[in-house]
Amino acid sequence: MLDSSTAVELGSSKKPKRSSFSALRHRDFRLLWIGLLVSVTGSQMQIVAINWHVYLLTKSPFALGVVGLVRVVPIIVCSLVGGVVADAVDRKRLMLATQTVMLTCAGLLAWMTAAGLSSVWPIYVLTAIASAAVAFDNPARQAMLPTLVPAHAFQNAVSLGILVFNSAMIVGPAVAGLLLKVRGPALIYAINAGSFVAVIIALLLMRTNGRVQTESPLARMNLAALREGLRFVWRTPIIVETMMLDFIATFFASATALLPIFAAEILAVGAGGLGLLAAAPGAGSIIASLAMARVGFVRRQGKAVLVSVAIFGAATVVFGISRWFWLSLLMLGLTGAADTVSTVLRQTIRQLVTPDRLRGRMTSVNMIFFMGGPQLGEFEAGAVAAVIGATLSVVTGGVGCLIAVAATAIWAKSLMRYEGEAVKSD
Repeated sequence: MLDSSTAVELGSSKKPKRSSFSALRHRDFRLLWIGLLVSVTGSQMQIVAINWHVYLLTKSPFALGVVGLVRVVPIIVCSLVGGVVADAVDRKRLMLATQTVMLTCAGLLAWMTAAGLSSVWPIYVLTAIASAAVAFDNPARQAMLPTLVPAHAFQNAVSLGILVFNSAMIVGPAVAGLLLKVRGPALIYAINAGSFVAVIIALLLMRTNGRVQTESPLARMNLAALREGLRFVWRTPIIVETMMLDFIATFFASATALLPIFAAEILAVGAGGLGLLAAAPGAGSIIASLAMARVGFVRRQGKAVLVSVAIFGAATVVFGISRWFWLSLLMLGLTGAADTVSTVLRQTIRQLVTPDRLRGRMTSVNMIFFMGGPQLGEFEAGAVAAVIGATLSVVTGGVGCLIAVAATAIWAKSLMRYEGEAVKSD
């Protein structure tokens, strides 16, 4: 279902010639896209720096897994509230507040590290606070996205949004690897703090109204509003099925937390190699993003989601057993490409079948699955690696992903039948 403002815009606009970057013709989307490109690059740099920093301080696979845990717990705790808030207040103002909180956390981390931080607990605490801010930021940003472009350009906007993260996943980790070799993590944390300014400036310059179309915003911030959002999600089978598949697959096949171990002990490529390993999924993702942006409509979308997740799991297995650096890079690149195809299709389906007044709450529920899966998976990977080793942890995780795909193919009837037509809730 499309909201009325989007439908009017679609009906009154001429459909432009297809282009991989057609959504960038729209000013406000272009501003946000550029701001996110800068900010997410800094965030990807910080993710690599935190993992390497924790590994240097502890030499513990379990401690690396805890990084994923402290990222996901605040999201699970706060995301549903974040969705309700995003559907009740001005979404631009909410993003300004969350971006400021994340800037502050990165700045404090830089200051403490430069002062000689020797314990991991401040890293965990500041990471958790930043994740709580993300739980409010993501619903606001994703709910606002359909108002920045006409409906016919939305899948292109989704692809370009993912392209931001893919580009950041290439540049951020690669630059972080180089800086870790010569300067250490403090500089990276400081760069990340500065990167949030780009999004703040973009939001201030945007002309789009961030207010939600609702009769009484403050009246919507209650349990009834939360129940309304949950009811919509659970009564729309295609949303439930895509969320469950995403959670289970990424829970089992999350190898990123163990990359420092593969770089230092298994592949023996050090911090520089770690940067390349961390960037490899982004390299594959950016190729897939450009292809998806160019292709436009994809036939048999439900089956395409399942095939892409199966490729993700198989590539994870091969990465786990690889002892060649080039093959490991190739398999990580393949996981990124497969994940991007799945993500573009799933996000397009969910956003376009959800009314504007419910998008924040739908996104907040999805965050528990979309972000909870890989982050809890990182904790699981670290805990399992502490018992049976990094290699078996990754391989068994990839196998678990493949089993999840097979089970979904049997259980998820709506997803298997989905061709790209409009989907209605029960």
